[in-house]
Amino acid sequence: MIKESLFAAEERETKLDKLGDVLQILEKHVDFAALAAAIDAAAPRPSRERGGRPPFPTEIMVRTLLLQQLYNLSDEQLEFQLLDRLSFQRFAGLRHSSQIPDRTTFWTFRERLLVAGASETIFEAANRELDKHGYLARGGQMIDASIVPAPKQHLPKDEKALIKEQAMPIDWLPAKRRQKDMDATWTKKHGKSYFGYKVSANADKQYKLIRKVKVSTASEHDTLHLEDVLDPSNTSQDLYADKGYVDKERETRLKATGLRVHLQRKAAKGKPLSAYQKGRNTRIAKTHGPGLSMCLPAWNRWAVKACVVSDWIGPLCN
Repeated sequence: MIKESLFAAEERETKLDKLGDVLQILEKHVDFAALAAAIDAAAPRPSRERGGRPPFPTEIMVRTLLLQQLYNLSDEQLEFQLLDRLSFQRFAGLRHSSQIPDRTTFWTFRERLLVAGASETIFEAANRELDKHGYLARGGQMIDASIVPAPKQHLPKDEKALIKEQAMPIDWLPAKRRQKDMDATWTKKHGKSYFGYKVSANADKQYKLIRKVKVSTASEHDTLHLEDVLDPSNTSQDLYADKGYVDKERETRLKATGLRVHLQRKAAKGKPLSAYQKGRNTRIAKTHGPGLSMCLPAWNRWAVKACVVSDWIGPLCN
């Protein structure tokens, strides 16, 4: 016989906490009110002069977008999960709300951030949270780039040509516009094609938390943005990167600034690497790791992802 209880919802929440709800760990470490305040300063909430339903609080929208990025959900899937899932409702602050943001609300919020160019504000606010908890950048800088896939476009040739010229087909309605990504491009990696963006990121060696980020289209080469993501606040002068960043002129320039540059070497045609160079590459690889996007704590990773949802880009693991 199934036992009924007036306190069933509270009992489920208590059991969730005992099992270990990762969202409650985020709750303890991230000041979402501070993040929301930073976003409101950079992208003010829309005026209500013309009436209409008031927008959801910015903090709730920030939390829902975090859920979307962590669980890789579409706007439609996010709407359903917020209606259906206890842990999502609790984290978003919607546990006792009769209203839940819908797919159009998510899109409108992202557009608000995009128009205001607020993506950097989100990332800077997240890093202030890191510093507040004592996670200062230490031990050296590790630089890498990751591809962030975007939904593939299925367009006729004439529309593809327009988008290539950075124009939008005039007959696209708002509902269609929010489903199309006009900035993502194609690239190849290890013989496989990808459509999306590229994030160049700098993480500190001690905590492996992202400190600087540069978002670009996927077709741009990794090496173009190394200097864009250098972090002068790191307590060490060591800089680590893989062989995709080899550039002798730039290496000389970086060393002149006092950096100790550790770049993997790549073999030239007809001139294989020596045993010493291979050993050096292995040592750097052990330090640098298998790509920054594979070792980022969840909420720091989201700060990068947030940059894609409004330039918006972004890579969970604890």
